[in-house]
Amino acid sequence: MTAHRAAARRLGGAPMSGRDATMDGLAVVPPERTDALAAARGSALHMFGADAYEQEVIEGRAAGRPWFLLNAPEAIQHVLVNAPENYRRTAASIRILRPITGRGLLLTEGEEWRWQRRTTAPALAPRSLRLLVPHMARAAQATRDALAAEADAGPVDLLAAMQALALDIAARSMFSLATGGFGPQLRAELGRFGPRLAQPTMLDMLLPIEVPAPRDLARWWFRRRFVRLMDAVVAERATTPPPEVPRDLFDLLVAARDPETGGRFTPVQLRDQITTLIVAGHETTALALFWSLYLLAITPDAQARVAEEATGVDLGPEQAGAALPRLAYAAAVVNEALRLFPPAFTLVRQARVDDVAGAIAIPRRSVVMIAPWVLHRHKRLWEAPDAFRPERFLPDAPTPPRYAYLPFGAGPRVCVGAQFALMEATLALAVLVRAFRVVLADSRPVLPAPVITTQPDHAPPFRLTRR
Repeated sequence: MTAHRAAARRLGGAPMSGRDATMDGLAVVPPERTDALAAARGSALHMFGADAYEQEVIEGRAAGRPWFLLNAPEAIQHVLVNAPENYRRTAASIRILRPITGRGLLLTEGEEWRWQRRTTAPALAPRSLRLLVPHMARAAQATRDALAAEADAGPVDLLAAMQALALDIAARSMFSLATGGFGPQLRAELGRFGPRLAQPTMLDMLLPIEVPAPRDLARWWFRRRFVRLMDAVVAERATTPPPEVPRDLFDLLVAARDPETGGRFTPVQLRDQITTLIVAGHETTALALFWSLYLLAITPDAQARVAEEATGVDLGPEQAGAALPRLAYAAAVVNEALRLFPPAFTLVRQARVDDVAGAIAIPRRSVVMIAPWVLHRHKRLWEAPDAFRPERFLPDAPTPPRYAYLPFGAGPRVCVGAQFALMEATLALAVLVRAFRVVLADSRPVLPAPVITTQPDHAPPFRLTRR
Protein backbone atom coordinates (compact mmCIF):
# COMPACT_ATOMS: atom_id res chain seq x y z
CA MET A 1 0.00 0.00 0.00
CA THR A 2 1.27 3.45 -0.85
CA ALA A 3 1.73 5.43 2.32
CA HIS A 4 0.74 9.06 2.48
CA ARG A 5 1.39 11.57 5.21
CA ALA A 6 -1.65 13.21 6.77
CA ALA A 7 -1.09 16.54 8.46
CA ALA A 8 -3.29 19.00 10.31
CA ARG A 9 -2.51 22.66 10.76
CA ARG A 10 -4.23 25.69 12.16
CA LEU A 11 -5.29 27.97 9.35
CA GLY A 12 -3.94 31.51 9.52
CA GLY A 13 -5.20 34.71 7.96
CA ALA A 14 -8.70 36.07 8.35
CA PRO A 15 -11.13 34.33 10.70
CA MET A 16 -13.07 31.55 8.99
CA SER A 17 -16.82 31.40 8.94
CA GLY A 18 -18.51 28.79 11.08
CA ARG A 19 -20.30 27.42 8.04
CA ASP A 20 -17.34 26.68 5.77
CA ALA A 21 -14.12 26.55 7.76
CA THR A 22 -11.97 24.34 5.58
CA MET A 23 -9.55 22.10 7.42
CA ASP A 24 -7.56 21.60 4.21
CA GLY A 25 -4.43 20.81 6.18
CA LEU A 26 -6.07 17.52 7.16
CA ALA A 27 -6.21 16.33 3.56
CA VAL A 28 -3.85 13.67 2.31
CA VAL A 29 -0.80 15.01 0.45
CA PRO A 30 1.69 13.41 -1.97
CA PRO A 31 3.33 10.15 -0.88
CA GLU A 32 6.59 10.18 1.04
CA ARG A 33 6.91 6.53 2.07
CA THR A 34 5.93 3.28 0.39
CA ASP A 35 6.19 0.68 3.16
CA ALA A 36 2.81 0.27 4.84
CA LEU A 37 4.23 -1.43 7.92
CA ALA A 38 6.87 1.26 8.38
CA ALA A 39 4.17 3.91 8.04
CA ALA A 40 2.02 2.14 10.62
CA ARG A 41 4.89 2.23 13.10
CA GLY A 42 5.12 6.00 12.68
CA SER A 43 1.43 6.83 12.76
CA ALA A 44 -1.62 4.83 11.83
CA LEU A 45 -3.03 7.92 10.11
CA HIS A 46 -0.09 8.04 7.69
CA MET A 47 -0.82 4.67 6.12
CA PHE A 48 -3.97 5.76 4.28
CA GLY A 49 -3.23 6.77 0.69
CA ALA A 50 -5.14 9.32 -1.36
CA ASP A 51 -7.06 6.57 -3.15
CA ALA A 52 -8.45 5.38 0.20
CA TYR A 53 -10.55 8.56 0.36
CA GLU A 54 -12.10 7.85 -3.05
CA GLN A 55 -12.40 4.07 -3.46
CA GLU A 56 -14.85 1.59 -1.92
CA VAL A 57 -12.14 -0.91 -1.04
CA ILE A 58 -8.36 -0.93 -0.84
CA GLU A 59 -6.51 -4.26 -0.75
CA GLY A 60 -2.95 -5.30 0.00
CA ARG A 61 -0.72 -7.73 1.85
CA ALA A 62 1.32 -7.28 5.02
CA ALA A 63 3.40 -9.88 6.84
CA GLY A 64 2.11 -12.47 4.42
CA ARG A 65 -1.58 -11.80 5.14
CA PRO A 66 -4.14 -10.02 2.97
CA TRP A 67 -5.74 -6.88 4.36
CA PHE A 68 -8.75 -4.84 3.29
CA LEU A 69 -9.80 -1.26 3.99
CA LEU A 70 -13.57 -1.17 3.55
CA ASN A 71 -15.51 1.97 2.60
CA ALA A 72 -18.45 0.30 0.82
CA PRO A 73 -21.61 0.63 2.95
CA GLU A 74 -22.81 -2.90 2.21
CA ALA A 75 -19.43 -4.37 3.16
CA ILE A 76 -19.30 -2.38 6.40
CA GLN A 77 -22.85 -3.43 7.24
CA HIS A 78 -21.93 -7.07 6.72
CA VAL A 79 -18.85 -6.97 8.97
CA LEU A 80 -20.31 -4.88 11.81
CA VAL A 81 -24.04 -5.64 11.67
CA ASN A 82 -24.97 -8.76 9.71
CA ALA A 83 -22.15 -11.17 10.51
CA PRO A 84 -19.99 -9.80 13.36
CA GLU A 85 -19.46 -13.35 14.61
CA ASN A 86 -17.31 -13.99 11.51
CA TYR A 87 -14.72 -11.50 12.77
CA ARG A 88 -12.68 -11.02 15.93
CA ARG A 89 -10.33 -8.44 17.37
CA THR A 90 -6.71 -8.77 16.36
CA ALA A 91 -4.05 -9.95 18.78
CA ALA A 92 -2.50 -6.46 18.85
CA SER A 93 -5.75 -4.76 19.88
CA ILE A 94 -6.36 -7.32 22.63
CA ARG A 95 -2.82 -6.87 24.00
CA ILE A 96 -3.31 -3.10 24.15
CA LEU A 97 -6.85 -2.97 25.57
CA ARG A 98 -6.80 -5.91 27.99
CA PRO A 99 -4.56 -4.23 30.62
CA ILE A 100 -7.07 -1.39 30.91
CA THR A 101 -10.48 -2.97 30.40
CA GLY A 102 -9.92 -6.52 31.61
CA ARG A 103 -12.86 -8.70 30.61
CA GLY A 104 -15.37 -5.89 30.27
CA LEU A 105 -17.64 -5.25 27.30
CA LEU A 106 -14.85 -4.17 24.95
CA LEU A 107 -13.04 -7.51 24.78
CA THR A 108 -15.45 -10.27 25.69
CA GLU A 109 -17.08 -12.25 22.91
CA GLY A 110 -19.83 -14.78 22.31
CA GLU A 111 -22.30 -15.60 25.05
CA GLU A 112 -20.24 -13.87 27.74
CA TRP A 113 -20.41 -10.60 25.79
CA ARG A 114 -24.12 -10.99 25.10
CA TRP A 115 -24.76 -11.55 28.83
CA GLN A 116 -22.72 -8.49 29.80
CA ARG A 117 -24.43 -6.35 27.16
CA ARG A 118 -27.94 -7.38 28.25
CA THR A 119 -27.09 -6.70 31.88
CA THR A 120 -25.34 -3.36 31.32
CA ALA A 121 -27.61 -1.79 28.70
CA PRO A 122 -30.50 -0.78 31.02
CA ALA A 123 -28.10 1.31 33.14
CA LEU A 124 -27.31 3.45 30.09
CA ALA A 125 -30.80 3.58 28.61
CA PRO A 126 -32.32 7.06 28.06
CA ARG A 127 -34.52 6.76 31.17
CA SER A 128 -31.47 6.04 33.34
CA LEU A 129 -29.40 8.79 31.71
CA ARG A 130 -31.78 11.44 33.03
CA LEU A 131 -30.58 10.46 36.49
CA LEU A 132 -27.00 11.32 35.48
CA VAL A 133 -27.51 14.74 33.87
CA PRO A 134 -27.26 16.67 37.19
CA HIS A 135 -23.86 15.03 37.79
CA MET A 136 -22.73 16.23 34.35
CA ALA A 137 -23.93 19.78 35.03
CA ARG A 138 -22.19 20.02 38.42
CA ALA A 139 -18.88 18.84 36.95
CA ALA A 140 -19.16 21.29 34.04
CA GLN A 141 -19.87 24.19 36.39
CA ALA A 142 -16.95 23.26 38.63
CA THR A 143 -14.62 23.24 35.62
CA ARG A 144 -16.01 26.58 34.41
CA ASP A 145 -15.29 28.15 37.78
CA ALA A 146 -11.79 26.68 37.94
CA LEU A 147 -11.00 27.90 34.42
CA ALA A 148 -12.26 31.38 35.26
CA ALA A 149 -9.62 31.63 37.99
CA GLU A 150 -6.93 30.01 35.84
CA ALA A 151 -7.62 32.26 32.83
CA ASP A 152 -6.69 35.36 34.82
CA ALA A 153 -3.14 34.00 35.11
CA GLY A 154 -2.62 33.57 31.36
CA PRO A 155 -3.01 30.84 28.70
CA VAL A 156 -4.65 27.60 29.80
CA ASP A 157 -4.19 23.95 28.85
CA LEU A 158 -7.65 22.96 27.67
CA LEU A 159 -6.57 19.41 26.82
CA ALA A 160 -5.69 18.73 30.46
CA ALA A 161 -8.79 20.62 31.61
CA MET A 162 -11.09 18.55 29.36
CA GLN A 163 -9.44 15.32 30.50
CA ALA A 164 -10.02 16.33 34.12
CA LEU A 165 -13.59 17.42 33.38
CA ALA A 166 -14.50 14.21 31.55
CA LEU A 167 -13.00 12.14 34.36
CA ASP A 168 -14.90 14.20 36.92
CA ILE A 169 -18.15 13.62 35.03
CA ALA A 170 -17.39 9.90 34.88
CA ALA A 171 -16.62 9.75 38.61
CA ARG A 172 -19.68 11.75 39.64
CA SER A 173 -21.94 9.75 37.30
CA MET A 174 -20.47 6.43 38.42
CA PHE A 175 -19.99 7.06 42.14
CA SER A 176 -21.77 10.36 42.98
CA LEU A 177 -18.32 11.59 43.95
CA ALA A 178 -15.89 14.15 42.59
CA THR A 179 -12.62 12.60 41.43
CA GLY A 180 -10.87 13.65 44.65
CA GLY A 181 -7.61 11.83 45.23
CA PHE A 182 -7.96 9.06 42.65
CA GLY A 183 -8.46 11.29 39.59
CA PRO A 184 -4.84 12.48 39.26
CA GLN A 185 -3.59 8.96 40.00
CA LEU A 186 -5.81 7.49 37.29
CA ARG A 187 -4.65 10.09 34.75
CA ALA A 188 -1.04 9.42 35.72
CA GLU A 189 -1.41 5.67 35.20
CA LEU A 190 -3.05 6.13 31.80
CA GLY A 191 -0.35 8.65 30.88
CA ARG A 192 2.33 6.12 31.66
CA PHE A 193 0.57 3.45 29.62
CA GLY A 194 -0.07 5.43 26.45
CA PRO A 195 3.31 6.57 25.09
CA ARG A 196 4.92 3.11 24.86
CA LEU A 197 2.66 0.24 25.88
CA ALA A 198 -0.27 1.40 23.72
CA GLN A 199 1.85 1.41 20.57
CA PRO A 200 1.71 -2.00 18.81
CA THR A 201 5.01 -3.56 17.77
CA MET A 202 5.51 -5.95 14.88
CA LEU A 203 5.55 -8.89 17.31
CA ASP A 204 2.32 -7.64 18.91
CA MET A 205 0.71 -7.98 15.51
CA LEU A 206 2.31 -11.25 14.39
CA LEU A 207 2.30 -13.41 17.53
CA PRO A 208 -0.86 -15.32 18.49
CA ILE A 209 -2.48 -13.88 21.60
CA GLU A 210 -1.56 -17.06 23.51
CA VAL A 211 2.15 -16.31 22.94
CA PRO A 212 3.48 -13.43 25.09
CA ALA A 213 5.01 -10.53 23.19
CA PRO A 214 8.02 -8.66 24.63
CA ARG A 215 5.92 -5.72 25.87
CA ASP A 216 3.29 -7.94 27.46
CA LEU A 217 5.28 -8.25 30.70
CA ALA A 218 5.27 -4.46 31.15
CA ARG A 219 1.57 -4.43 30.32
CA TRP A 220 0.99 -7.11 32.94
CA TRP A 221 2.72 -5.00 35.61
CA PHE A 222 0.61 -2.03 34.56
CA ARG A 223 -2.50 -4.17 34.87
CA ARG A 224 -1.59 -5.14 38.47
CA ARG A 225 -1.21 -1.50 39.53
CA PHE A 226 -4.31 -0.42 37.65
CA VAL A 227 -6.50 -3.16 39.17
CA ARG A 228 -5.34 -2.24 42.70
CA LEU A 229 -6.31 1.38 42.06
CA MET A 230 -9.76 0.56 40.69
CA ASP A 231 -10.42 -2.01 43.43
CA ALA A 232 -9.64 0.66 46.02
CA VAL A 233 -12.03 3.13 44.38
CA VAL A 234 -14.85 0.57 44.14
CA ALA A 235 -14.26 -0.57 47.73
CA GLU A 236 -14.50 3.01 49.00
CA ARG A 237 -17.78 3.57 47.16
CA ALA A 238 -19.19 0.22 48.33
CA THR A 239 -18.98 1.40 51.94
CA THR A 240 -21.85 3.81 51.27
CA PRO A 241 -25.17 2.28 52.38
CA PRO A 242 -27.35 1.28 49.40
CA PRO A 243 -30.10 3.83 48.72
CA GLU A 244 -33.78 3.21 48.14
CA VAL A 245 -33.52 5.06 44.80
CA PRO A 246 -30.42 4.72 42.56
CA ARG A 247 -28.11 7.74 42.67
CA ASP A 248 -25.61 6.85 39.97
CA LEU A 249 -24.26 4.19 37.61
CA PHE A 250 -22.70 2.23 40.47
CA ASP A 251 -26.10 1.74 42.07
CA LEU A 252 -27.61 0.80 38.71
CA LEU A 253 -24.87 -1.74 37.91
CA VAL A 254 -24.95 -3.30 41.39
CA ALA A 255 -28.71 -3.75 41.01
CA ALA A 256 -28.47 -4.89 37.36
CA ARG A 257 -29.81 -8.34 36.50
CA ASP A 258 -29.68 -10.21 33.23
CA PRO A 259 -33.29 -10.06 31.97
CA GLU A 260 -33.00 -13.63 30.67
CA THR A 261 -31.19 -15.46 33.48
CA GLY A 262 -31.45 -13.12 36.46
CA GLY A 263 -27.66 -13.28 36.84
CA ARG A 264 -25.74 -10.40 38.40
CA PHE A 265 -22.17 -9.13 38.09
CA THR A 266 -19.51 -10.70 40.29
CA PRO A 267 -17.19 -8.22 42.05
CA VAL A 268 -14.51 -8.75 39.37
CA GLN A 269 -17.01 -8.33 36.55
CA LEU A 270 -18.42 -5.22 38.21
CA ARG A 271 -14.93 -3.71 38.49
CA ASP A 272 -14.16 -4.45 34.84
CA GLN A 273 -17.45 -2.90 33.67
CA ILE A 274 -16.84 0.19 35.80
CA THR A 275 -13.26 0.48 34.54
CA THR A 276 -14.38 0.12 30.92
CA LEU A 277 -17.07 2.78 31.27
CA ILE A 278 -14.84 5.24 33.12
CA VAL A 279 -11.70 4.87 31.02
CA ALA A 280 -13.22 4.46 27.55
CA GLY A 281 -16.01 6.93 28.24
CA HIS A 282 -13.97 9.74 29.72
CA GLU A 283 -11.26 9.52 27.04
CA THR A 284 -13.82 9.77 24.23
CA THR A 285 -15.57 12.73 25.85
CA ALA A 286 -12.35 14.56 26.68
CA LEU A 287 -11.20 14.35 23.07
CA ALA A 288 -14.61 15.30 21.67
CA LEU A 289 -14.58 18.40 23.89
CA PHE A 290 -10.97 19.31 23.11
CA TRP A 291 -11.42 19.04 19.33
CA SER A 292 -14.77 20.89 19.53
CA LEU A 293 -13.10 23.79 21.38
CA TYR A 294 -10.13 23.72 18.99
CA LEU A 295 -12.46 23.95 15.98
CA LEU A 296 -14.51 26.73 17.59
CA ALA A 297 -11.33 28.63 18.43
CA ILE A 298 -10.52 28.88 14.72
CA THR A 299 -14.15 29.47 13.65
CA PRO A 300 -15.39 32.45 15.70
CA ASP A 301 -18.74 32.62 13.88
CA ALA A 302 -19.57 29.07 14.95
CA GLN A 303 -18.35 29.79 18.48
CA ALA A 304 -20.59 32.84 18.72
CA ARG A 305 -23.56 30.74 17.62
CA VAL A 306 -22.93 28.18 20.37
CA ALA A 307 -22.71 30.98 22.95
CA GLU A 308 -25.88 32.65 21.68
CA GLU A 309 -27.80 29.36 21.74
CA ALA A 310 -26.75 28.69 25.35
CA THR A 311 -27.61 32.21 26.55
CA GLY A 312 -30.86 32.27 28.45
CA VAL A 313 -30.94 28.49 28.84
CA ASP A 314 -30.78 27.15 32.39
CA LEU A 315 -27.80 24.79 32.40
CA GLY A 316 -27.85 24.19 36.15
CA PRO A 317 -28.10 20.69 37.61
CA GLU A 318 -31.86 20.74 38.11
CA GLN A 319 -32.78 22.01 34.63
CA ALA A 320 -29.95 20.73 32.43
CA GLY A 321 -31.94 17.71 31.28
CA ALA A 322 -34.72 19.93 29.97
CA ALA A 323 -32.14 22.26 28.39
CA LEU A 324 -30.34 19.61 26.32
CA PRO A 325 -32.93 19.50 23.48
CA ARG A 326 -32.46 23.28 23.08
CA LEU A 327 -28.70 22.90 22.44
CA ALA A 328 -29.02 21.67 18.86
CA TYR A 329 -26.09 23.66 17.48
CA ALA A 330 -23.75 22.70 20.31
CA ALA A 331 -24.67 19.06 19.68
CA ALA A 332 -24.00 19.57 15.97
CA VAL A 333 -20.54 20.97 16.76
CA VAL A 334 -19.76 17.90 18.87
CA ASN A 335 -20.92 15.57 16.11
CA GLU A 336 -18.89 17.41 13.49
CA ALA A 337 -15.81 17.28 15.74
CA LEU A 338 -16.36 13.53 16.07
CA ARG A 339 -16.54 13.32 12.28
CA LEU A 340 -13.27 15.18 11.70
CA PHE A 341 -11.45 13.68 14.69
CA PRO A 342 -13.11 10.33 15.47
CA PRO A 343 -11.74 8.98 18.77
CA ALA A 344 -11.48 5.45 17.36
CA PHE A 345 -9.66 6.24 14.12
CA THR A 346 -9.64 2.61 12.91
CA LEU A 347 -11.67 -0.51 13.70
CA VAL A 348 -9.55 -3.59 13.00
CA ARG A 349 -10.87 -7.15 12.79
CA GLN A 350 -9.52 -10.51 11.65
CA ALA A 351 -11.70 -12.88 9.64
CA ARG A 352 -12.43 -16.12 11.49
CA VAL A 353 -13.68 -17.84 8.33
CA ASP A 354 -13.75 -17.31 4.58
CA ASP A 355 -16.43 -14.70 4.04
CA VAL A 356 -17.96 -12.33 1.50
CA ALA A 357 -18.59 -8.73 2.62
CA GLY A 358 -20.75 -7.04 0.03
CA ALA A 359 -19.12 -8.21 -3.17
CA ILE A 360 -15.66 -8.54 -1.58
CA ALA A 361 -14.20 -12.00 -0.92
CA ILE A 362 -12.49 -12.01 2.50
CA PRO A 363 -10.18 -15.02 3.07
CA ARG A 364 -9.86 -16.50 6.53
CA ARG A 365 -7.26 -14.75 8.75
CA SER A 366 -7.38 -11.60 6.61
CA VAL A 367 -7.16 -8.27 8.42
CA VAL A 368 -10.21 -6.08 7.82
CA MET A 369 -10.08 -2.37 8.57
CA ILE A 370 -12.99 0.06 8.79
CA ALA A 371 -11.43 3.46 9.40
CA PRO A 372 -13.72 6.26 10.60
CA TRP A 373 -10.78 8.62 9.95
CA VAL A 374 -11.05 7.75 6.24
CA LEU A 375 -14.76 7.08 6.08
CA HIS A 376 -15.64 10.47 7.61
CA ARG A 377 -13.58 12.21 4.89
CA HIS A 378 -14.52 10.03 1.96
CA LYS A 379 -15.06 12.14 -1.14
CA ARG A 380 -17.95 10.03 -2.41
CA LEU A 381 -19.82 10.18 0.86
CA TRP A 382 -19.43 13.79 2.04
CA GLU A 383 -19.66 17.21 0.44
CA ALA A 384 -16.50 19.20 1.25
CA PRO A 385 -15.31 16.39 3.54
CA ASP A 386 -12.40 18.39 5.00
CA ALA A 387 -14.59 21.38 5.90
CA PHE A 388 -15.87 22.06 9.42
CA ARG A 389 -19.64 22.40 8.91
CA PRO A 390 -21.70 21.73 12.05
CA GLU A 391 -24.83 22.35 9.98
CA ARG A 392 -24.47 18.81 8.63
CA PHE A 393 -25.82 17.55 11.96
CA LEU A 394 -28.65 19.97 12.71
CA PRO A 395 -32.05 18.29 13.17
CA ASP A 396 -33.39 19.46 9.79
CA ALA A 397 -30.24 18.50 7.83
CA PRO A 398 -30.17 15.43 5.57
CA THR A 399 -29.14 12.26 7.35
CA PRO A 400 -25.50 11.31 6.63
CA PRO A 401 -25.09 8.43 4.18
CA ARG A 402 -25.62 5.03 5.74
CA TYR A 403 -22.47 3.71 7.46
CA ALA A 404 -20.56 6.86 6.53
CA TYR A 405 -20.54 8.17 10.12
CA LEU A 406 -19.30 5.74 12.76
CA PRO A 407 -17.78 7.60 15.73
CA PHE A 408 -19.16 4.92 18.06
CA GLY A 409 -19.12 1.92 15.72
CA ALA A 410 -22.25 0.16 14.50
CA GLY A 411 -24.21 -3.03 14.93
CA PRO A 412 -24.57 -5.09 18.10
CA ARG A 413 -21.18 -3.89 19.39
CA VAL A 414 -21.95 -0.19 18.97
CA CYS A 415 -20.67 1.73 22.00
CA VAL A 416 -23.17 1.26 24.82
CA GLY A 417 -22.23 4.68 26.23
CA ALA A 418 -22.64 6.67 23.02
CA GLN A 419 -25.70 8.63 24.16
CA PHE A 420 -24.08 9.38 27.52
CA ALA A 421 -20.97 10.73 25.77
CA LEU A 422 -22.97 12.97 23.41
CA MET A 423 -25.07 14.37 26.23
CA GLU A 424 -22.15 15.21 28.52
CA ALA A 425 -20.05 16.72 25.71
CA THR A 426 -22.93 18.88 24.46
CA LEU A 427 -23.81 20.16 27.92
CA ALA A 428 -20.19 20.84 28.90
CA LEU A 429 -19.46 22.63 25.61
CA ALA A 430 -22.48 24.90 26.08
CA VAL A 431 -21.50 25.71 29.69
CA LEU A 432 -17.91 26.60 28.75
CA VAL A 433 -18.57 28.56 25.55
CA ARG A 434 -21.35 30.56 27.20
CA ALA A 435 -18.82 31.57 29.86
CA PHE A 436 -15.71 32.22 27.72
CA ARG A 437 -14.47 33.37 24.35
CA VAL A 438 -11.89 30.78 23.31
CA VAL A 439 -8.91 31.56 21.07
CA LEU A 440 -5.63 29.79 20.39
CA ALA A 441 -2.66 31.45 22.09
CA ASP A 442 -0.01 30.43 19.55
CA SER A 443 0.31 29.33 15.92
CA ARG A 444 2.09 26.01 16.35
CA PRO A 445 0.29 23.35 14.25
CA VAL A 446 -1.92 20.89 16.14
CA LEU A 447 -1.56 17.45 14.56
CA PRO A 448 -3.75 14.40 15.17
CA ALA A 449 -1.70 11.68 16.88
CA PRO A 450 -3.19 8.18 17.11
CA VAL A 451 -2.40 6.65 20.52
CA ILE A 452 -5.30 4.22 21.01
CA THR A 453 -7.47 7.28 20.31
CA THR A 454 -7.08 10.34 18.07
CA GLN A 455 -5.26 12.73 20.36
CA PRO A 456 -3.56 16.04 19.57
CA ASP A 457 0.22 15.72 19.26
CA HIS A 458 0.65 18.41 21.93
CA ALA A 459 -1.43 20.49 24.30
CA PRO A 460 -1.82 23.92 22.65
CA PRO A 461 -2.32 26.96 24.89
CA PHE A 462 -5.69 28.74 24.72
CA ARG A 463 -6.72 32.17 25.94
CA LEU A 464 -10.08 32.46 27.66
CA THR A 465 -11.87 35.75 28.18
CA ARG A 466 -15.11 36.08 30.07
CA ARG A 467 -18.17 36.92 28.00
